[in-house]
Amino acid sequence: MRTVDDAAIARAAAVRRRSEYDYGLFEYLRSPKILHNLEKAGVGLGGRVLDAGCGAGGTAVSLAEEGARVVGLDLDARFRGSGTRLSREKGVEHVRFLQGDGARLPLRDGVFDFVLSHEVVEHVYAAEDYLRECHRVLRPGGLLYLSTAPYLSLTGAHLPRLRVPIPLHLLVGRRAAFAVFRFLGRHAPFTLREQLESSSFLMAIAKGQPVRDSLLQQVTVGRLSAWSAAAGFIPVWQHHRITGFFQKALPGALRRTLAGVPWIQDVMIGHIEWVLRKA
Repeated sequence: MRTVDDAAIARAAAVRRRSEYDYGLFEYLRSPKILHNLEKAGVGLGGRVLDAGCGAGGTAVSLAEEGARVVGLDLDARFRGSGTRLSREKGVEHVRFLQGDGARLPLRDGVFDFVLSHEVVEHVYAAEDYLRECHRVLRPGGLLYLSTAPYLSLTGAHLPRLRVPIPLHLLVGRRAAFAVFRFLGRHAPFTLREQLESSSFLMAIAKGQPVRDSLLQQVTVGRLSAWSAAAGFIPVWQHHRITGFFQKALPGALRRTLAGVPWIQDVMIGHIEWVLRKA
């Protein structure tokens, strides 16, 4: 298993929006984090794998490099000039890409051993339909790796961040915060932490394109639990990563208590990582 190279990931993240290939390379370099999480969960990766929302395709290539037979699927065919190129460069053969809707997968029932949903569910139009489709294409006992972030956290908000760490979306609401960041991106980008080539929000502004809100689902821990249970999944392993601010600001006992309180946990948790089994 490859090691996690945080320095390389940071360099790739800084320019990931330069092109789809650069984003695919960022995904490829970041993917060992997923593999390490699966190792912590005691889950091996093998057999037939679906990357259900593969983006530029870098993660799909990486998983195939680990020996799995991978299908990468995305609503937008971003992988055409990135995932296919990466697979050729890495000499990876057991990966193919499809364009399709995650809520209506163009795939047969029960054909996959493992489904990967990495930072996807918050961007789909119907989370329940998406998770039911992930369940449908898994074999009995197959596993889903699901990662996302609560929409109230700074990570899950999917908005630029101010240089002064103020959670604007919590203070004024998402719609107003979106409008403020759109104004700052156009007229005062120096107030933002993100650089141009690391942010799709800022890249759209720089290109004179409409800035659309990509956050289609207001994910909370409670909603995600309900969605996955309704789809027929049983939890196998769960990890909630508390953001660095709360790790530093709160004593351990208080932090653990608050991290279990609805609404508060959705502010504190920067990343949700679950392994779920098809019932």
